Amino acid sequence: MGSRMPSATGPLSPLAPHITSITDGSSVHQKVLLIRGQIGDPETIGDLHRSGTHVHKPFEGEVCIFSHQEGFPVYTVPVVDSRFKAVLHLQAGKNTIKLEFIQPRQSNGNLAAQEGHANLLNINYIALNASPPLHLAILVAKDSPELFDAPPARVAGEGNGLEMAKRKYRMAAYLWQAFTAEQMQRYGLYSRCFRLEEEWQPSTLGNETPAPMRSEARIHVIRVDKTVAELRNPDFAQQNPHAKHPGALFDIAKDACKAYFRTTPGQKQYVSAMFLDSHWDVEKKLLTAHAALGGGDDELGLAIFGSHALHSYPSCVQHIIPAFTDCTRTDTHFTANDCDESGSTWEAANIGIGAHLHEVGHLFGLPHRPNGVMLRDYVTLNRTFTTGEPFSTRTKSPGRKFCSLREECTWSRIDCLRFRFHPCFRHNLDKFIPSEGGIQVWSAENEVTASAEAGIAWIELYADDDDLCYAWKEYLPTQPGPGTQSPCVDGLPRTIRLVEQELRDRLKDNLPAHKRNFKKMRVQINSAGNSQYTVEDFNKLTDKSARIKLPSGQIGFRSGKIGFGTMNGSKPQEMIIESTYMKVKEKDILGNVNYRAKVLRSIKVFHGLAIDGMEFCYEDTSTQLFGRVGGKPGGDEFFFDTRRGETLAGFSLRAGAWIDGIQIITTMTGRKSPMYGNANGGSGQTLIPPTGFHIAGIAGSCADWLDSFQLIVTR
Repeated sequence: MGSRMPSATGPLSPLAPHITSITDGSSVHQKVLLIRGQIGDPETIGDLHRSGTHVHKPFEGEVCIFSHQEGFPVYTVPVVDSRFKAVLHLQAGKNTIKLEFIQPRQSNGNLAAQEGHANLLNINYIALNASPPLHLAILVAKDSPELFDAPPARVAGEGNGLEMAKRKYRMAAYLWQAFTAEQMQRYGLYSRCFRLEEEWQPSTLGNETPAPMRSEARIHVIRVDKTVAELRNPDFAQQNPHAKHPGALFDIAKDACKAYFRTTPGQKQYVSAMFLDSHWDVEKKLLTAHAALGGGDDELGLAIFGSHALHSYPSCVQHIIPAFTDCTRTDTHFTANDCDESGSTWEAANIGIGAHLHEVGHLFGLPHRPNGVMLRDYVTLNRTFTTGEPFSTRTKSPGRKFCSLREECTWSRIDCLRFRFHPCFRHNLDKFIPSEGGIQVWSAENEVTASAEAGIAWIELYADDDDLCYAWKEYLPTQPGPGTQSPCVDGLPRTIRLVEQELRDRLKDNLPAHKRNFKKMRVQINSAGNSQYTVEDFNKLTDKSARIKLPSGQIGFRSGKIGFGTMNGSKPQEMIIESTYMKVKEKDILGNVNYRAKVLRSIKVFHGLAIDGMEFCYEDTSTQLFGRVGGKPGGDEFFFDTRRGETLAGFSLRAGAWIDGIQIITTMTGRKSPMYGNANGGSGQTLIPPTGFHIAGIAGSCADWLDSFQLIVTR
């Protein structure tokens, strides 16, 4: 292929390629951009990918792609029924990409010498640096031969060593990026994407010899403290129904990654890892040294997968479409047919790249879904990158010339909402949103409200104990449709009102028929600060158990619970603060008897690395204990300025399964106590009564220390 970029002067040819997936002049944030296009003006014949209709006089041929300033090799993608898809390589800054349609009769092997029907696409690539990166790691045994499973033809053609593994894994990660960014844009959430850690190195994306230097995804090679035989232990194999330790590989990977990346509390890192020593045991018919798992803790988000399908992955941009259209049958004498869904090379690429992306979804905090990547829709991942589909050994379908957008693999809308507010998807222009403060839920006078200083973004609705979310409600500013502007968090409500019947109707309308007779409704509230609060049974927020008759005769209302309250020996506790209703008798200098409100003088907090209890101390020397006495001898005492009328306004807490830390907030603007207990434990939450209410008491539960906490408020 030549590298000369042809000129595009004069009027646009009727056969010039038109890009329908992104607007000319748009900005993106990933090096590899997925585009859809067609031959024929979409304003005249419509968007062919979206409609999925057959074209009366279709065009076939190729689109030749000339990258910006000849910074990447020229390559072609097929045009099928007037449609094409391509993955573009971008340079930092403005890119002017030339796309030229060449019909079959023109093909003479010298693409640069042909003058076809050309069009230009201008794209700005702005690399992000305001978000933590996703690290890519290959895990190898301490005695690893550094080879991955591959059929003999692949071994002879491209090899199956560590360097080829790096190439293929790197290309797969860029496909994850391209797919995710395009999905975000479809939903009107901007072309947001997670970023990959990159380094200056010999480039592999263009398959050039010699390889030029470019900034591309770094692949960390981490040696684990296990032998190949130990990693391939059948008791570690996730697909072994009799495995004694099916989660062992995740623990091995977690320990290795934490040691390698030197994780520290409060600085979470995100790692996608691949075991290079995965192996299809032909005799046992068992895939060993492989597990598909994702999750993590406060220090590390981790996704793990095996290398058993790596042979089917593309190693460069030019190999993407060939990889997803390769019908070579899987030879189980050499490689695995994973879950009986990898009967051919293109299907193995779907499973390998797609299922690993599923685990990356878990790494980012996504649960399973009724549809999309977080179900198993990645078995059609190929449709995202190709116009048609070959014969499928999985479904026995004969193949298709083209597939519409509706038939492609997707992230579900609700997954993309989570991405929108995830720290790994943060945009340089995003306003700072504090992650502390959490979400507060209040039930008062037949009404439930939820509030968050960062703003409420959406709520998820679940039926009974179902783990799948079929219905949700968004509070994002309305978008006109797929576009280039991300919804502004300034427009998010800080307080929302939740009506049980409305939410039940919404949930019922979206559930499958066999699930519509649900009783309990679970509601998860999500803030723009990436905080979640789950109401396990919404009905309990509005029934009589959420209310309490106060000594004053008023009705008190419990806030949503913070902490799980599930420790061994945990017992419920409830305390009405005496200063909110009691009067004390006193005599003035003339001997007259007067009554005045009891004054809260101080709060003593008992704590170690968690909160044991609190003692409320009054001016008349009486006290009330909530929880228990423990931890630091004598506890820490915080005094109110009673002469100026200062009293309790609320609490800031650090909490997860239990109450790690607590801070007292007073009615004097800006005055707070120190954070007692573990200031770095759990996540930050704030409990301050809604407007028109004040604190009447506190409730919760206590075992060896406090494991749940609530406010009781009243008007």
